[in-house]
Amino acid sequence: MHDWSVVTEPDLGTGSRVRPRRLRRSAALRDLVAETTVQARQLIMPHFVLPSDDGIEPISSMPGIARMGVNDLLRTVERDHALGIRSVLLFGQPGAGAKDPVGTSAHDPEGAVPRALRALRRHFGADLVVITDVCLCAYTDHGHCGLIVDGEVDNDASLEPLAAMALAHAEAGADVVAPSDMMDGRVAAIRDALDRGGHSGVSLLSYAVKYSSSYYGPFREAADSAPQHGDRRSYQMDSRNGREAEREARLDEAEGADMLMVKPALAYLDVIRRVRDVSTLPLAAYNVSGEFSMVKAAAANGWLDEAGVVRENLQAMVRAGADMVITYHAREALAGRWL
Repeated sequence: MHDWSVVTEPDLGTGSRVRPRRLRRSAALRDLVAETTVQARQLIMPHFVLPSDDGIEPISSMPGIARMGVNDLLRTVERDHALGIRSVLLFGQPGAGAKDPVGTSAHDPEGAVPRALRALRRHFGADLVVITDVCLCAYTDHGHCGLIVDGEVDNDASLEPLAAMALAHAEAGADVVAPSDMMDGRVAAIRDALDRGGHSGVSLLSYAVKYSSSYYGPFREAADSAPQHGDRRSYQMDSRNGREAEREARLDEAEGADMLMVKPALAYLDVIRRVRDVSTLPLAAYNVSGEFSMVKAAAANGWLDEAGVVRENLQAMVRAGADMVITYHAREALAGRWL
């Protein structure tokens, strides 16, 4: 009689009954058993908004991406929407001479982002999810994400202007506000400000796990947001740390975040998985500008297959645990049927 309590390793020799290759024999069969699928609904397209009605300014380090005036943004988003992109992330720029030490123009109701929000809301209604970045770096003359007091970024002094910026976006029609500054306590401050202002229905996507990274280079050209002195290592996370990411995620969830984000993505797939394992909140991965531009540069030189690499990268982020991906590749990936 066979002893069923004894588990033996399968014979992987020539006569093996166990053959994983059977499920790889055709494209249709591979699709049937695929564990990870990236769909249009999961992609969020970032946009850089100029403080003008018209104008397109290509970003040299990000081929195919440009800063746009509100009218050009509207036309671009309409074309993207037809491809299936139903979520956008807006970054604004202040007008000439508007930057100051405290980022006053960040919460100007007539600034680039509020104006874009009103235009998008009028045109798309509830058929487009509009997310706005909340950070002071593009609006301060020193380029830091918070206020400078006595030569240092002052965490607590920065909370009020960040909350005012989020409130201005909510009042203009944002569905989701996304604080990226990495100040301690800013999720609670923004949540409280939104609720007091009558915007309890506006969601909060926290850049909960944002590392100090060299992958941000092209973005800083796009947003004109590079720090004029020092760096951001005193408030953005150290790339050597993983357990700290879990702590940051739990803190932001406790403060009222509705969704969490890990940024960057490619070098932090392990972190995406760690955050996924400690939180049930929807999780975004930000496929950042440097990750985008290095693929573009290699593809332009014929060193790799752009469509294949983009597909693998996006699949890796979702496989690691991301529910959605913010990516500059979204438009081309859908238009070219890369996914």
